[in-house]
Amino acid sequence: MKIVLHDYWRSSAAYRVRICLNLKGVRHDSVPVNLAAAEQAAPANRALNPQGLVPTLVVDGRPLVQSLAIVDWLDANFDDPPMVSKDPFVRAGQLARALVIAADIHPIDNLRVLKRLESQFGADQPAKDSWYRHWVAEGLAALEQMAGDGPFLGGDSPDISDICLVPQLYNARRFEMDLTPYPRLCAAEAANLALPAVQAAAPERVKPA
Repeated sequence: MKIVLHDYWRSSAAYRVRICLNLKGVRHDSVPVNLAAAEQAAPANRALNPQGLVPTLVVDGRPLVQSLAIVDWLDANFDDPPMVSKDPFVRAGQLARALVIAADIHPIDNLRVLKRLESQFGADQPAKDSWYRHWVAEGLAALEQMAGDGPFLGGDSPDISDICLVPQLYNARRFEMDLTPYPRLCAAEAANLALPAVQAAAPERVKPA
């Protein structure tokens, strides 16, 4: 099985997939797609990913898109460690926590939305930063209440919500957010970042030279 990840080093969605691949020990190649240079909109990328986004995981020539769908495929084919539980209630909690980030925070705070705020509404950088911090804070406040007893976000091992949490907090720090109101989230992040597989997925570790 030949697996290729089309990736941008600072994309939080791609970061999720890198963490999952590493935790499961899935061997793969990487192809960089430079979002800063708008390579995601190029015909070659759109042929794989009709939305013109990253990540795309190409498996034996078949493209898979959307980070959580990719994680679901990986879980179905590489089940150790599992990212979601077989217990329906546990699974629902894991997915709910993941979706706070992947469905509620990330879509309205990503690069294309911030650029649209500028081009359509004239938002300057402070305005865009304020927008970003507002929606991250809204989501993290809820997620703090939804966190499990640790050490990870949902319990004793990383799950699908952990692989969403780590990139989101990485980005929050880029925007100089105060994370002290979220001690349970920061503790779960620290537990994840202690794992070599998670460390190896960090943006600075995969940034093209």
